[in-house]
Amino acid sequence: MIFGKNTRLDKDFLLQNMMGPNCLRILEELTENIEIKHSLRILDLACGCGLTSIYLAQEYKATVFAADLWINPTDNYQRFKKLGLDNEIIPIQTEAHSLPFAHEYFDAVFCIDAFHYFGADKNYIDEHLAPIVKKGGIIAVSIPGLKKEFTNGVPEELMPFWQEDINFYTLDWWKNLWQQSDKIEITHAFSHLCHSLAWEEWLESPNPYAIRDIDMMAAEGGKYFDTIELIAKVK
Repeated sequence: MIFGKNTRLDKDFLLQNMMGPNCLRILEELTENIEIKHSLRILDLACGCGLTSIYLAQEYKATVFAADLWINPTDNYQRFKKLGLDNEIIPIQTEAHSLPFAHEYFDAVFCIDAFHYFGADKNYIDEHLAPIVKKGGIIAVSIPGLKKEFTNGVPEELMPFWQEDINFYTLDWWKNLWQQSDKIEITHAFSHLCHSLAWEEWLESPNPYAIRDIDMMAAEGGKYFDTIELIAKVK
């Protein structure tokens, strides 16, 4: 499968290493709204199996720090090495509230499909992300969420799949949260056009969570879920 100008990954490799809706399709659309120079230093936060790190390294000749809590960095290193990217991507294991980086170290931070797990807190950006990004640098995330708030509670058809700490919110909710920060300026905030296709491709994966999600997405039927894009510049 081809994404961007330079990223060509075998479909089986992509499906085997997905951990949610197709992160490469989402990232490709996200980066259309950012002017990214080559040879940047980028943090790929909650990178999973490193697919987004591979894309950022190949498309932008960037030095990418592939950070994840759950995926063994040695496993990621082996994936990067097989693609000849072991000098371009640095795999590390870290928790999103304990990022071991100097202030103003990165030109950009990306987070695809994971920000809702740790970033649904008005202090998160100010305390953990903005400090490690250079002035004028970018924070860009894509977040699974909702088209509309559930004003009457979670719909009955979604109840078998719902988790209390899932942190699925609307675009307006996330935008309002980010606007509380005086350290960033939002430049883009909207719903991804590739939402449906990214989910369809995820459901092709042999990942046990993808197999579980087949029934959830059938019950959802395109009525409730969204994929939200937020991009901000650090002041």
